[in-house]
Amino acid sequence: MIFSTLLFLAQIAVSALAAPIVNERDGITAASASVISSYTPYIQLARAAYCTEGASVWTCGAACNAISNFQIYAGGGDGAATPSWFVGWSSSLNSIVVAHEGTDPTQFLSLLNDADFVPDPMDQAYFPGIIHGGFQDTFKRSASSILTAVKTVMAAKSSSKVTLVGHSLGGALALLDSVYLKIQIPSITIKTVTLGGPRVGNPAFADYLKSFDLTRITHELDPIPIVPGRGLGFAHPQGEVHQSSADDKWYNCPGDIVDHLGPYNDLWVGTIYC
Repeated sequence: MIFSTLLFLAQIAVSALAAPIVNERDGITAASASVISSYTPYIQLARAAYCTEGASVWTCGAACNAISNFQIYAGGGDGAATPSWFVGWSSSLNSIVVAHEGTDPTQFLSLLNDADFVPDPMDQAYFPGIIHGGFQDTFKRSASSILTAVKTVMAAKSSSKVTLVGHSLGGALALLDSVYLKIQIPSITIKTVTLGGPRVGNPAFADYLKSFDLTRITHELDPIPIVPGRGLGFAHPQGEVHQSSADDKWYNCPGDIVDHLGPYNDLWVGTIYC
């Protein structure tokens, strides 16, 4: 277990050091103040996923208090082998919400979920392309429960709008949930917002996500979004928005450990900030 954790951290370090420094890319535009502000509710929900501890009650302290109008319907996970998650209703977003806890650098057991960098073939009935094996195994532990909870809220609220959020590993799970839920419930409208998420699948999977409403928020020099490496066959989908403190701006970017926790719009995300 210790070796697996060290392997994961070594992969991050090597990838970060090997990554080219890109000063300019075609198609990068500065995000407006209104667009930046619009991300805050999603950041708050991703933050809360670290603090609910799998409970189905909305009493997780400051993170829950910041979204006082949220109605939780289901929660699960153990914060380790199965990251905590919740499903509920946001009246301000007018949407069903699925949120996943991510990998907190202060919680080493959670890091073990990310230690498998070998892409495993997936059942094509569920996913196109090839998905990171570690994410696949973690996804399966909560998929059916989340599907059931989403259907419950759909019936209760007569809504077909589903928003998925997650930070780090939670971002990877949000991407997988997006595809899975759309296959299982074709009538739903999906919006996905991830924070500091790693690469999840191969280029075919990234291309498949082009039809999805997806925003991938990255922060400063966070190394997590550049692993697993492209040399291992992984690729990011579209939708990156990068936050930089160099000029205090956010940037819309085309296609393809402190910075990992934030701050995103002045909000820190992780168990230690609950």
